Amino acid sequence: MKRRLLLSTLALAGMAIGSGAAAQDWTPTKPIKIIVPIIGSTNDALARLIAPKLQEALGQPVVVENKPGAGGNIGADFVAKSPPDGHTLLVGYNGPLAINPSLFEKMPLDPQKDLAPITLAVKSPQYLVAGPAADFATAREFVAKAKGAPGKYSYASVAIGSASHLTMEMLKQSAGFNATHIPYRGATPAVTDLLAGNVHVAFMVPGNVQQFVKQGRLKLLATTGEKRFPSAPDVPTLIELGYRDLEATGWVGLLAPAGTPRPIIDRYHRELVRILRLPDVGPRLQEMEFEVVASTPEQFAAWIRSESQKWGSVVKATGARAE
Repeated sequence: MKRRLLLSTLALAGMAIGSGAAAQDWTPTKPIKIIVPIIGSTNDALARLIAPKLQEALGQPVVVENKPGAGGNIGADFVAKSPPDGHTLLVGYNGPLAINPSLFEKMPLDPQKDLAPITLAVKSPQYLVAGPAADFATAREFVAKAKGAPGKYSYASVAIGSASHLTMEMLKQSAGFNATHIPYRGATPAVTDLLAGNVHVAFMVPGNVQQFVKQGRLKLLATTGEKRFPSAPDVPTLIELGYRDLEATGWVGLLAPAGTPRPIIDRYHRELVRILRLPDVGPRLQEMEFEVVASTPEQFAAWIRSESQKWGSVVKATGARAE
């Protein structure tokens, strides 16, 4: 009896070791593409920060490729339709993963069915910023002037359906003013026009604009978090200014095509979590005001479901549609 029990225990242990080894043993056999469905932005910065570390860990070249368009749908759809063999990853964010299914009349993919979450990497509240020539210095002044001159003011967003787009739609509805939406294909052209005075304001994650705020080239008016940023203690949240439900978070995560075998997902998850916590990566992300999350695949899937419900309600309430 004891001998049978011992053999049984050894067999189970062997199975567990074998299962762990299978996850450890997967390695890519050709170069890996990390698709960023937007130009510039912190999505791109994150991809280029982790790519060399991933290349070192996996022993294959890791190439970052931008595929912008349709609010991130083009890049996301490219990954969804790629072979699920571990050689194509997506840097995903609110827009194509949680907002676009409600915003676009037709979607080329179902993000929750056609993509496999690996990890929610980072998240952050946003800054409300204004260009240097803006005739207002606070969020309250901006709202008052926009109310008094309907159609005069414009706002930039990094893409149709992004958090930077819908957060302004939320503020417009809450405060009762009008402003013209100017969508761009990424943060870089949006910020360039903001600096040039071609648009008046924008919601941006801090990493996209904080250098210009520090230089005095952009005005920081408010933030969209539940509490103030430690690095900007004098800048109020929109909640403090009376917009009680206006809390909006930008976030970025890594995904693979649906159907990617679990050992591949597990290997990527393990490597990405390790990379995000490296002493030369984590602090860099924190400098960009990002909170490093490094979630499990299951937690990321639940986050996408929750965010889809939240932003879907915003789309419905504001009446926003893809242009």
